[in-house]
Amino acid sequence: MFETVVVGANDSSTARRAVEAAAGVCAQFQGQLHVVSAYRGTRVALNQLPSEYAAMGSLSDAEALLQEFTFIAQRHGVTATAHGVEGDAVQAILQTARNVGADLIVVGNQGMRGARRVLGSVPNSIAHEAPCSVLIVDTSD
Repeated sequence: MFETVVVGANDSSTARRAVEAAAGVCAQFQGQLHVVSAYRGTRVALNQLPSEYAAMGSLSDAEALLQEFTFIAQRHGVTATAHGVEGDAVQAILQTARNVGADLIVVGNQGMRGARRVLGSVPNSIAHEAPCSVLIVDTSD
């Protein structure tokens, strides 16, 4: 059913839960996992952005994090392909999903409550623009 799964993840603990869930889906359906982490080519004032929009500062930051996420997938018996994509998190996830022909996008629910829900969040934007099914994982603490 879900042969190609894309999960968007940053360096938050909630993102790790989304990766765990995506790896579990892939293990169940013997699917291929693609882990996407967006980064900025230059540093921006990250403290001025909602955390779900804050991409990491460099490709090397993203690569280190993506390596950690591929290890999470391996613990589930899943091979993961890492995608460090420069730019906006939403667009990075959506473009990767289109490029790999994803059947499912997995994201955490961070930013879906309070003002960010009204202003827009990564999960909300993904749910409205995705070219495939979307699983929004409850990653609340």
